[in-house]
Amino acid sequence: MKIGIFGGSFNPPHNMHKNIAKELIEKGYLDKVIFVPTGMKYEYKNNLLNDKIRVKMLSLMIKDEKNMKISKYELKNKTVYTYETLNYFKKKYKNDEIYFICGTDNLTYMDTWAKGIDILENYKILVIKRDTDDINEIIKRLKKYQKNIIITDIIPNNISSTKIRNMIKDENKNINNYLDLSVLNYIKRKKIYTL
Repeated sequence: MKIGIFGGSFNPPHNMHKNIAKELIEKGYLDKVIFVPTGMKYEYKNNLLNDKIRVKMLSLMIKDEKNMKISKYELKNKTVYTYETLNYFKKKYKNDEIYFICGTDNLTYMDTWAKGIDILENYKILVIKRDTDDINEIIKRLKKYQKNIIITDIIPNNISSTKIRNMIKDENKNINNYLDLSVLNYIKRKKIYTL
């Protein structure tokens, strides 16, 4: 089985996250996607919502998807690095292939991450192209690891969690197209991002 690890802050999880996972499965890149929300101790994100709320929103978003799961592996009281997460899943699913899902924005500087070279050498990386990134330039720079880098034909839309949070604060903006209805209702009910 081909299992994709999809990390992120998911603050909130939105339709692009779900659509990327669905397309990767439908197009045969993967058999299963595991969403791994980043823990609150992650040093590069200082506006993360409580872990439980983000997990709840993710579970609402994928409730009807049998090939999508959530892992709380990174929800610890310390920073958990991507290489640790991937090694954990490699041990857990010994007979399966583990893939790391990332955008070209992350691939660009992956070799500078903690044990980023290990990731590039030991894992298949499914890359989602962003319009603003020059994929040929990135591949040229990471040529040594090209056999593990798989450029997908998934085209993401231009939405981000930051943009959605700002739209929620501006109550005149319609965000129905960006969020799963159950996630949207949960956000409204709990008044998340508006306080």
